Amino acid sequence: MSQTRELGGDHGPIRPSRKRASAPERPAPNRVAAQLASGTPVLPVLIVSAIVVVDLLGGAGLTWLPLLAAGPALAATTSGPRGVLCVGLLAGVLGTMLGVRDGAPGRELASVLSALVAVTLASGLASALRGRRERVLAAVRSVAEAAQHALLQPVPATVGPFQVAVRYSAAAAEARIGGDLYALVPTPYGVRLIVGDVRGKGLPAVGIAALVVGVFREAAYEEPDLLAVVDRIERSLARNLRSDDFVTAVVAGHPRPGLLELVNCGHAPPLLVRGSGVVPVEPACPAPPLGLRALTGETPGLQTLPFADEDQLLLYTDGVTEARDRDREFYPLAERLAHHLSDEPAHTLTALHNELLTHVGGRLHDDAALLLLRKPTAPETAVVG
Repeated sequence: MSQTRELGGDHGPIRPSRKRASAPERPAPNRVAAQLASGTPVLPVLIVSAIVVVDLLGGAGLTWLPLLAAGPALAATTSGPRGVLCVGLLAGVLGTMLGVRDGAPGRELASVLSALVAVTLASGLASALRGRRERVLAAVRSVAEAAQHALLQPVPATVGPFQVAVRYSAAAAEARIGGDLYALVPTPYGVRLIVGDVRGKGLPAVGIAALVVGVFREAAYEEPDLLAVVDRIERSLARNLRSDDFVTAVVAGHPRPGLLELVNCGHAPPLLVRGSGVVPVEPACPAPPLGLRALTGETPGLQTLPFADEDQLLLYTDGVTEARDRDREFYPLAERLAHHLSDEPAHTLTALHNELLTHVGGRLHDDAALLLLRKPTAPETAVVG
């Protein structure tokens, strides 16, 4: 399942938590029993017990005893080395008792027990290696989560005059982050935002996304002109990208009430919601993706867009529109957006995201980002803010 990040909510000041009354401690015997139960490989023990019962009922000599090795082998998938050795010891003791009871020849019984010991030792080693890999993976996930918070900072439900919601899904659940990016910041020149998609995947794409977001956040505060913000990102990428790398992006700004500015650099057109209609905002002056300006010589143009009360603007990446179902049909984003519209951007994106996962069968094959901006009426702004 793809890892999903749901953003949008009020982030108030952190207050010291009140100390809650501690729960009454369990009696010592109960505590010990609970610890033993939590570390006991129950299923392998049940399998060993079942084999013993079958052998007791059938009395077939050594016919069933080799199957006792299934106990420690299975324990290696769920327990640590100690649990594996305990299951192997249990199987060895029970196997010896059954072999003696059934009058099995000593050489054959020794052969079966030797095989059981070998399987137990190999399973214990496999269990130790599995535990080590799990610890490494947990450390990697922890670092990735910290990187995610640094790169994709939480977006509050209200920014300036807008209601905002974001949904981000990385195709690789272990990675937590990918090549899609977004940022939204209030600046002296109004609220500004970016949604983009880095060519490629993996750590190189994450590094480029971090570069773009960092430059955008700095330039958005310093540059009064939105095109100057885009130029700053372009110059930075020109110094740091390889020749075949690029970033598609839409950069938007709200310089004054009732107006949005857009700069589209090779990205999918945003969807404007006005009334009950949804229309794509095609760029008036198509421009190449960021990082390719030197090859084409084309410069992006600034597009202005009326943005009144109750209008909404959805920015997204191609991981949404190029998501396919089993019949290879693309996800119809504009149509489904019109179906799920509400006065709460968070509710709209939650419905879209859940439907998107259903469309692809539960797992996205590309990173996907959705950012929805809504301009509420003045009374709504007062209530939400």
